[in-house]
Amino acid sequence: MMLPRRTTLLGGAALATIGVAGTARAQLTIDMTRPSFEPVPIAVVDFKGDAVGAQMAGVIRNNLQNCGLFRVIPSSAYIQKDVDATSPPRFQDWRSVGAAGLVVGQITSVGGSIKVDFRLWDVLTSQQAAGLSFTSQPSNWRRLAHIISDAIYKRVTGEEGYFDTRVAYVSETGPGNNRTKRIAIMDQDGANNRYLTDGKTIALTPRFSPTLQEIVYMAYGENNGPPRVYLQNVDSGRRELLGNFPGMSFAPRFSPDGTKVVMSIAENGRTNIYEMDVRGRQLRRLTNSPAIDTSPCFSADGSQIVFNSDRGGAQQLYVMSAGGGGERRISFGDGRYATPVWSPRGDFIAFTKIGAGGFGIGVMRSDGSGERMLASGFLVEGPTWAPNGRVLMFFRGQPSSGGRAGSSSLHQVDITGRFERQVPTPTDASDPAWSPLIPQ
Repeated sequence: MMLPRRTTLLGGAALATIGVAGTARAQLTIDMTRPSFEPVPIAVVDFKGDAVGAQMAGVIRNNLQNCGLFRVIPSSAYIQKDVDATSPPRFQDWRSVGAAGLVVGQITSVGGSIKVDFRLWDVLTSQQAAGLSFTSQPSNWRRLAHIISDAIYKRVTGEEGYFDTRVAYVSETGPGNNRTKRIAIMDQDGANNRYLTDGKTIALTPRFSPTLQEIVYMAYGENNGPPRVYLQNVDSGRRELLGNFPGMSFAPRFSPDGTKVVMSIAENGRTNIYEMDVRGRQLRRLTNSPAIDTSPCFSADGSQIVFNSDRGGAQQLYVMSAGGGGERRISFGDGRYATPVWSPRGDFIAFTKIGAGGFGIGVMRSDGSGERMLASGFLVEGPTWAPNGRVLMFFRGQPSSGGRAGSSSLHQVDITGRFERQVPTPTDASDPAWSPLIPQ
């Protein structure tokens, strides 16, 4: 039975919900609170009606397979070869190949636009589980595939997806003693890569606003001048200088509401944490210590800041009030801790850990309990959270050899540590930053 249509605006595309079968929910689901679960077996049939339909289905398959929560059934196993997207499939054929879910779609031309209808069928109960309809420009086909992937993810897990997002990172090229480092941006799966800075000066530490498609980053001035912090819109390319600071500034990061930026400023032999209003440009110091206080990051509700400091003798993680004060240490394991990042869900803090055996990416609760490692290696560093707080991206580095720079690449891992994969980039890549969901 179909529910009433509900239409909203999708950046020039019409989006309509065309049905969710509530009785199917008990079958086609993953309980994300369980410590272990089996991936959902799902088939994604090439969308009919246009040549781009096969490409859309391919993007959806890759998204679902790469997140680790789904097992995509290969098309060679299909019994029903010709699936009509406008009517129910032969459910027994799909049960026979082990599918719990089936994704089908239809593309039709509407003037100069395309209309995409998608359905997710619950094979076990023979019911439609979800459906969406879009009208958009043909060039938006890849983004529509990401939005459909998010709809499937949400239907199966009960949580928001993260496929319709972008990642900014530092693109690295050139010899080890003269690396060109510029800010690049791409879709979360590595597609649509482009550069935001020209490489004439070194650009580092891109960080996305949690509310807008804007980044802050640090770039050195011409002729190796002191670094400055810039604010840039990733769509329009508009860039503005966030401020000229009295000392070296680094590690800028937005507040949850996007109105403030916290950063470290080194001056007169001290490195302290400062807060700046993005629009008003007022600067306020939050720590006043002879130690090195750096890598600040707000909690999800904006009430606290986590940072790393050597004020206790070794580099450890501390939490303080967002207005400064009340600092308390939360890391107590072996080794040193760096680059803490609070989950957008508020439940975990991700970090880089440095020990005698190398580097690792881990998570802990905000009080320091429940520490566990998700990845390790010669050099693994710089975690960033997907907007749903279920997946991390970071970079892996390899040692240099024969005067050549060591390579570096981006990787994703889910918070269980079970599913890690490399994210393709055209050059060496480091220091990723995940965007919020792109506005529809």
